[in-house]
Amino acid sequence: MALGKRRPARSPGEGRRGAKPPTAEVARQEAGEGLDALEVLRLSHDGRGIARDAQGKTIFIDRALPGERVDVRRHRQRRRFDEAHPVQVARPSAARVVPACVHFEVCGGCSLQHLEISAQREHKSGVLVEHLHRARLDVPAVELLAGEAYGYRRRARLGVKLDGEGRLRFGFRRRQSERLFDIEQCPVLLPGLEVLLAPLRECLQRLEAPRQLGHIELIAGDDAIALKLRQLKPVAADESRWRVFAEAHDLVLIFDRGEPSALPTLHYRLDVAGRSLAMGFQPGDFLQVNGAVNRQLVGAALDWLALPAGARLLDLFAGVGNFGLPFAATGVRVAAIEGSAAMVERVSANARTLGLGISTRAMDLGQAPAVEDVDAVLLDPPRDGAQNVCKALASAGPERVLYVSCDPATLARDAALLVAGGYRLVRIALVDMFPQTPHLESLSLFERR
Repeated sequence: MALGKRRPARSPGEGRRGAKPPTAEVARQEAGEGLDALEVLRLSHDGRGIARDAQGKTIFIDRALPGERVDVRRHRQRRRFDEAHPVQVARPSAARVVPACVHFEVCGGCSLQHLEISAQREHKSGVLVEHLHRARLDVPAVELLAGEAYGYRRRARLGVKLDGEGRLRFGFRRRQSERLFDIEQCPVLLPGLEVLLAPLRECLQRLEAPRQLGHIELIAGDDAIALKLRQLKPVAADESRWRVFAEAHDLVLIFDRGEPSALPTLHYRLDVAGRSLAMGFQPGDFLQVNGAVNRQLVGAALDWLALPAGARLLDLFAGVGNFGLPFAATGVRVAAIEGSAAMVERVSANARTLGLGISTRAMDLGQAPAVEDVDAVLLDPPRDGAQNVCKALASAGPERVLYVSCDPATLARDAALLVAGGYRLVRIALVDMFPQTPHLESLSLFERR
């Protein structure tokens, strides 16, 4: 195996080339000087603690919770605010818990693991309501769609890199860094994915040319798990090793060489109207990362709109048909529009396989489609929202609009357009698709006044 020649280990007192003896500042920090004792007032939208120093300057503190008293060290200073990290939690919050992941202190993801799960969801609901209130909207009681706190994520991309000393790094990025750390576990992954981490590392260490591998993706369908390898340059001997690995672990193996190629179709299932719908998707397609919560989300969409057979639904940003096909299975007449021609083919193929009649077309949804002559519109836009679509709905939309959002700021902007056009927000739910992270999704129902 050619992982690169290792350099001799440094002696305990040896630093990097050109390193200087510890400075007075380092000695001062090691002695505990230069710390600020602060009271955490609340959480920011991204999950950091917010405090103010004696001069009233705002301090954002990593991994700190409301009500805590923490000793912090500032690591970044700006004109209007500083950023800091805790050195000691002098008075912990009752909502503080021990993170389940051993990588919590270094990993760039899952930054709310230290906060008890019900408090996480309360925080996210508050963020959602705050954005809507800033848009001067009346907000009904926030409902909750949620699943397990861990073991939910069905997709992951892991980096592969050799460092300057030829040591293999396999894992995620460090917090606020492009550097990788070596991963041992990832409790938010589905167990069937997490269990692959150790054997993947062992396989990587046997490769002849690990530098020719960019990253690894794991994608779980309900019927199979795919292993997708981004190859910078094909290496025959290593490809043979990966085939043996995939066969041993019952994986669908995909070599991604950066060129168009045929991809396998995986499936996830949705139970609707007494049927089990096998929803086909390919690696690279948009896929709701939390299967259990997605099933709740689809069920809520069906229940909230409660469309009778024969009703007309316009499904915008349709994807693989995650919402449109379940509605079609109940007898609703669905017109699905997607910005990607490839995704239009995917939803069309799923409809044919399931024997469901829906109309599909590709269209740039940065522009507004015709929204007349339908009974309801369902839209599931990306993070930048659907501003032009909502302007069209405000002027000529149907009685009901169901909006699936992955960004509360653009939801608030678009909701204000709908309300100004004669709608009212009658029902809303926090969709906790990503537990242990600050990310939130939501489901909102608007009706004409």
